[in-house]
Amino acid sequence: MLFAHGARDPEWADPFRAVAARVAADRGDLTVRLAFLEFQGPTLPDAITGLVSAGHRSIRIAPLFMAQGGHLKHDVPKLLAEIRSRHPDLAIELLPAIGDVPELREAIAGWLTRSIPGARA
Repeated sequence: MLFAHGARDPEWADPFRAVAARVAADRGDLTVRLAFLEFQGPTLPDAITGLVSAGHRSIRIAPLFMAQGGHLKHDVPKLLAEIRSRHPDLAIELLPAIGDVPELREAIAGWLTRSIPGARA
């Protein structure tokens, strides 16, 4: 489950949809879904309910957030508690925010460094 904040502009989600499509293409053995905290759907509870209805008993949630801000510290634990109460047999693992993953920070920093004219490779 890829999990993003959401925005009122529907095009905002296009990069996240592209990531979801790439993961699904690369890992045909996985069921990949994208859910949003607010403004867009599906919500995390709705997306998880859909997966549970399809027979899934274990879900990993990858927060597509740059840092452990208020949403991940406060809102998401409340959401997960609510989801767990509805689906007590479901195993849920919350992965780190993407900004907390060293490889992703390095990839972003590398891209930024290469994007500056005159930068060394």
